[in-house]
Amino acid sequence: MSRKGEPRPMNDEGKPRPMSDKDIEKLIKDGIDPLHAAYSSIQHTSSEFAERVLNFPEMRPFVRVAGDAEDEYMPSFPPMSPVTTSYFTCWQLYDLRCGKDEETIGGCQRECNDFVRLTRDQMGLLKSLCESRMGIYEHVGFNGNLVRLQELITGDEFSCLCPSGYRGTPRELWYVRRLPPLNPDQPETHLLFTTPYVLIGSTKDDWDQFLKRTMVKATGQTERGRLHQLLKYGLSNNYWNEFIFLAYHHYQERAIFLTGIPDLKATLPHAN
Repeated sequence: MSRKGEPRPMNDEGKPRPMSDKDIEKLIKDGIDPLHAAYSSIQHTSSEFAERVLNFPEMRPFVRVAGDAEDEYMPSFPPMSPVTTSYFTCWQLYDLRCGKDEETIGGCQRECNDFVRLTRDQMGLLKSLCESRMGIYEHVGFNGNLVRLQELITGDEFSCLCPSGYRGTPRELWYVRRLPPLNPDQPETHLLFTTPYVLIGSTKDDWDQFLKRTMVKATGQTERGRLHQLLKYGLSNNYWNEFIFLAYHHYQERAIFLTGIPDLKATLPHAN
């Protein structure tokens, strides 16, 4: 359940242990942005929590769905698979719902904090990860070293740190998971927590029309609520995993390029 390239601190018995402040400080000294290091540390605790609870009989439905998806999409990085490990791990931990309560691993972790014992600040980071989702954004320029992205449908605009180093060009469309700043009261620097998927071969209007016609199939009382449901959970467990897999076009070191629209199979290069 660990993200590719994520440090895995070990205890004296050779088992994973929660990341400490010293581990985070080392990440920062190694050149990782503090915002990225903080969120990575919490994702690590979620992976550790998952490794403990997935042995419980109650978690068998989750293990089955997640395991089948891992076998099907072989998360890593192109050329092996366009479904990246960072994307897939976030999906497993924070988006995939199973059981009668349709709970996620991250949600279970929040409910079990008497056992996990995260601090209030750490719980805030976990809450942000649990509430996060992939989104479709238009690149609208730069703010210093940050990339400005405007979300389709909502029109919300964010200045984002992109740890992969991909800068892109204005008018590109990006499919990526965005996380909020640590302190909303300070100048906002959002974090792109996954390698950007750049959507090519279709226009902004094509994607607007797709979202509008597909949102009506999602639950939610408002347009924002339906958009959130669609982009976080899809119309089925593997809805967005399948899109990435079928839409893969090419890649470079810092970004992956997809083409096509999810419900227009003829536009997807790897659809049967």
